[in-house]
Amino acid sequence: MPPPTTEQLPQIGAIDMLSPHAATQALLDGQMAALDAVRSALPTLADASETMAATIRTGNSLIYIAAGSSGLMALADGCELPGTFGIPPSSIQIHMAGGIPTDASMPGNTEDDTQAAELATQNIQKGDTAIVISASGSTPFAVTAAKSAKAKGATVIAIANNPASPLLKIADMQICLQTPPEAIAGSTRLGAGTAQKAALNMLSSMMGIRLGHVYQGQMVNVVADNAKLVQRATGIITNIAGVPSEIAKAALHDSNGNTKQAILVASGCSAQEANDLLLAHDGQLGPCLQSITSNKDAIV
Repeated sequence: MPPPTTEQLPQIGAIDMLSPHAATQALLDGQMAALDAVRSALPTLADASETMAATIRTGNSLIYIAAGSSGLMALADGCELPGTFGIPPSSIQIHMAGGIPTDASMPGNTEDDTQAAELATQNIQKGDTAIVISASGSTPFAVTAAKSAKAKGATVIAIANNPASPLLKIADMQICLQTPPEAIAGSTRLGAGTAQKAALNMLSSMMGIRLGHVYQGQMVNVVADNAKLVQRATGIITNIAGVPSEIAKAALHDSNGNTKQAILVASGCSAQEANDLLLAHDGQLGPCLQSITSNKDAIV
């Protein structure tokens, strides 16, 4: 039986025997091939994003679980969600084998710690969604966590780079990113990691879209908690509400930094009316704006 694709020798020969320019080209080619491997998973990625959105709508949690470089991909995705889409941090958990590193130390033996995996999943509840990632699809920490999460009633979304791997067999939703052998054999932070990062970006971005946190291609639920993001939020309000920046800034202030609410305030609502509209329309900005327009037309 051949080794899994993530462990096979590279098809290009020994990269260290190539010239620097040729080796760099080979590394880039590997990255491009890895991204192409994501294409076959697009239907499952679309379905899984709706599962994630439903989890947030019902007040449940997203739980990212992984080890090694896969854990770093999980960490990057999960940590971005509150700022980008306004997802409550309390709705996101990130469990990485050995814990989240505070320096460059990531001991490999933590990937085999099944007891830690059980501990990481002890608070998972029915209705939660666990996103479990492993390049090989056989990492004991990830496989054990997936089994435990499923037993507790969570939906398990698995991302792995080897088909028919144990992790994928456990999962409710299987995302197989069959990347080719790495340019440096077994170094899954390369192609496999790139494919995982792309898949996670797509999952969380589609989730944000389905939750109504993207409107006309803009991050309408962005948390404006620094000068750059206040400027971005002001621009979003200006673009969508069609008002000068001064009015947009005032609306953002009156809405306590809630960009989506500020768009409605700038469009003619009070802050309370904006909040009521968003609740009535499940946070979807389009129907809220349409309602305001219809009310204005009725008055005229």
